[in-house]
Amino acid sequence: MLQTPSQRAPGFLLAAIVLSALSCGGAPLEPSAIKSWTLVWSDEFNGAGGSAPDASQWAYDTGGKGWGNNELECYTNRLQNAQIQGGNLVITAQKENITCSDGVSSNYTSARLKTQGLFSQAYGRFEARIKIPTGQGVWPALWMLGNNITTAGWPACGEIDIMENIGKEPGTVHGSLHGPSTTSPTSDATSTFTLPAGQNLADAFHLYAVEWEPGVVRFYVDTNLYATFTQSRWPAGGSWVFDHPFFILLNVAVGGNWPGSPDSTTVFPQQMLVDYVRVYTKQ
Repeated sequence: MLQTPSQRAPGFLLAAIVLSALSCGGAPLEPSAIKSWTLVWSDEFNGAGGSAPDASQWAYDTGGKGWGNNELECYTNRLQNAQIQGGNLVITAQKENITCSDGVSSNYTSARLKTQGLFSQAYGRFEARIKIPTGQGVWPALWMLGNNITTAGWPACGEIDIMENIGKEPGTVHGSLHGPSTTSPTSDATSTFTLPAGQNLADAFHLYAVEWEPGVVRFYVDTNLYATFTQSRWPAGGSWVFDHPFFILLNVAVGGNWPGSPDSTTVFPQQMLVDYVRVYTKQ
């Protein structure tokens, strides 16, 4: 989420993988059997309807500073933008005029939740079952940052984007790693997973996950493994910075360099529903 378009240019780009196997009768690739993982942290979002996310699990980023991407939203800690409803965390992006907590004026509000200071882990399976929002300029994400970001800064802390979607690509998930480089603004690896033609991610819940071990990170949508990034193939000049604890973030951005701004076709409010977030370690 922190990258600008120039910083997104990957050191190597894995080709987009379309889910053609399902339409051709093939079997999807299977993730590692869940029985090989031990659940160590989760939020099932089963609190009372209308309540705030569990403060022992989640903190907030707030403000309207653009977040390195010229985003348009003001992130708040209001119930209007993040609350529990029907066993889901509901993050709502709204069109409204507001002065943010940092004094920035904005025409949109949303929420950005994080486990920073509350939970972080190196390695394991990180997964969330999510129904994403839709629309031009809408940018939902499930991602992670190295917990040394306050001292090392970004991109030296490392970033793992488990799921990003931009509204103009309704059937496509982006999974990426970002780190520092001596030869370019960042060192990057990115890939995409695309549903069959005519299917949109926002139409249903999907399971987004990474399985992260020393020297390798694997990306999944539902039971489909679509990308594997390894330290041995990391771009020249870049540093592999994925061997320390990371914390989790969930947010819905509005606008920015990558997705572009909302237009006349974008309907607000837009909501991201998160059924659960679960973290496992290897048995």
